[in-house]
Amino acid sequence: MNNDGYTSLSNFIDLLLDAICVVDKAGRFEFVSAGAERIFGYTPEEMIGMQMLDLVIPEDRERTLATANEIMTGRYKVDFENRYVRKDGVIVDILWSARWSDAYQQRVAVARDISKSKNAERRQAALYEISEAVHVAEDLLALYRRIHEIIAKLLPAANFAIALYDQDLNELSFPYKAAAGDNSLVDIASFSLFTEQVIHSAESLLLCPVTLSEYPQAIREELGNGNLSWLGVPLKLQKGVIGALMMHSLPTSASYTHQDRELLEFVSTQIAFAIERRQMLARLEHIALYDQLTLLPNRELFYDRFQKALSRAHRESSYFSLLYLDLDKFKWVNDNFGHSVGDLLLQVTAQRIVSCVRGSDTVARFGGDEFVILLERVDSAQNTLLAAQKILQVLNQPFELTDQQIHILPSIGIALYPEHGTDEKQLLSCADAAMYKAKKNGGNRIEMGYQGLRNLHADPLTAAPELKSAELKDTELEDRELKDTELNNLENKATKIV
Repeated sequence: MNNDGYTSLSNFIDLLLDAICVVDKAGRFEFVSAGAERIFGYTPEEMIGMQMLDLVIPEDRERTLATANEIMTGRYKVDFENRYVRKDGVIVDILWSARWSDAYQQRVAVARDISKSKNAERRQAALYEISEAVHVAEDLLALYRRIHEIIAKLLPAANFAIALYDQDLNELSFPYKAAAGDNSLVDIASFSLFTEQVIHSAESLLLCPVTLSEYPQAIREELGNGNLSWLGVPLKLQKGVIGALMMHSLPTSASYTHQDRELLEFVSTQIAFAIERRQMLARLEHIALYDQLTLLPNRELFYDRFQKALSRAHRESSYFSLLYLDLDKFKWVNDNFGHSVGDLLLQVTAQRIVSCVRGSDTVARFGGDEFVILLERVDSAQNTLLAAQKILQVLNQPFELTDQQIHILPSIGIALYPEHGTDEKQLLSCADAAMYKAKKNGGNRIEMGYQGLRNLHADPLTAAPELKSAELKDTELEDRELKDTELNNLENKATKIV
């Protein structure tokens, strides 16, 4: 290839910090100035004949080729940006100005390295996105995923993990991990060892063939495959290290660099604050939505799930059931054994009920000794009765509490959607009234609700138990008259007296 025509000109343009590049119609370099070596890492001799597109990172190749085609139609470009991979594997941001020469059938372009300014922009954008993620993430897992997405914009992070460290318990956990490619060379032991090194030293770790000598023998031996590199940065707050960001490369990819470590360190403090804030919000949400004694959903969360179940049942023409459960003589336990034993009894009761239902069902504590169970997608009254009987049988087993064997028995009322109501108030009222009827009839039994029960009582969330009992006495005769033959049969099957 003859490039003598460029010789005299190159004596001057080699002084430029920018690079002058001449590319033929096929996209191969025909000439590059000395400044290209500062930008791309290759000598001009190495670049001559190379395919320009091979140096562009894969994500930018399509739009780079499209822009090149525009330039060859005669359009002048002065502000095109893309990213190239240097000879050492580092990604650089390039600002191009280019035009097409019809006479020589070449693209003539000036390349300027704008990596510093682009990295500064990305850092600031990352800080903003991390701060925003705290407010928009639904939960901690969503926050971890968003953090991974943000980090991946800054540096290769296909293999990425967030580790959290509990100082009080001295426990290390990995609530988030993402892996890509062949990870057969990486095991949990390596992740744990390198993460412990980062957390206990409170210093970043850049582990690659170039930096191996800086680390203890155990770390060097664990690296094993010399083609892998690791990057880890501690998550620091004023109270200490709360975790770490960990990532590793693949044998076929470039090693992490000191620049990558500095970049990750820059955003790590903001990430630590984001995680701490979201953890605090998660704790507040738990306090607001869960009963703190039994850790079951409280009324607020139950109502939310009830409305979702109601919407789903209406949309899918499906069914669900409510069980309203009350412990008979619970006050007697508190009076005779103390409130601490009563609290323990409620906790064990909650665990037993949860063990009887599916993960998709909801067991909630409404306060005192009242529990409400939402059974979703129950296709028949018989299956609801079977679930209620299972709960009744489990709660009939004695409770071994603080060296005391206690027997306490439940009363359970059932309401079916849509048979006994089509909204929250109707169904809860029906199930609550059926439960009080079970209690009035001796307790330790199941009562099936029916159409007539749902409108006989005030809102069960506000009506006093004494009022409900009086109302049941006044309407007992009417209750009997309203039952039809089918419901009587179901009630007879459900009733169990011990």
